[in-house]
Amino acid sequence: MAKDVNVNQRVNPAVGEGIVVAKNLRKTYETGKVKVDALRGVDFAVKEGEMIAVMGPSGCGKTTLLNCMSGLDDLSGGEVYVRGEPLSKMSDRARTMYRAQKIGFIFQAYNLLPVLTSAENVELPLLISGTPPKEARKRAVEALRSVGLEDWQNHKSSELSGGQQQRVTIARSLVNRPEIVFGDEPTGNLDSESSKDIMALLKDLNKRNKQTYIIVTHDYNVGRMADRIVMMRDGLIEKDFAPAPY
Repeated sequence: MAKDVNVNQRVNPAVGEGIVVAKNLRKTYETGKVKVDALRGVDFAVKEGEMIAVMGPSGCGKTTLLNCMSGLDDLSGGEVYVRGEPLSKMSDRARTMYRAQKIGFIFQAYNLLPVLTSAENVELPLLISGTPPKEARKRAVEALRSVGLEDWQNHKSSELSGGQQQRVTIARSLVNRPEIVFGDEPTGNLDSESSKDIMALLKDLNKRNKQTYIIVTHDYNVGRMADRIVMMRDGLIEKDFAPAPY
């Protein structure tokens, strides 16, 4: 059985390359006789505090890369290092703690519980992890304030616009004060103006909180607001460049 790994220890040389580093990362999906090589040897490093946009055509491996680097998917080969620690060597318990304590997730679907208020949706991950209710509510309100929705804390999702619902989702992803935030098409369900507003918010939070953001998007107008764009094709990184100033 793998030993629990302290993700704060800095013992691997890869830590000098970034807060999250992929080395020869491979992921293969097998269904019966069908075998799909979703990642075919990806080398990728993200520095602390960067905002990275991962782009490319459908099926190129963008979401798979996100899932492997965040610990949601097991690896077929290679390694992902978090602050120098190999992700594959973590026990299930350590990996679960890594996701709960160090990572925030923003998805295209808002995944808000309609029977709960904004504050209740945001505080839910803290309550599940054992945070006392009073402290959980305080931090939930702080997170909603950071995304401009403190006055909407008692409103249910049905009373919010799409952009507001995504802001609640962002607040929920930030309530555990993560080091790294992974976003899978976080503006995919929004119109162009709301997408611009949400990306401006994420960029502001990225700079203000000094957090690292790795965002998958198909929209170049979203991607060009990041510090770097990583273009993928056929399970490999094709280009890695800084976009022109927005």
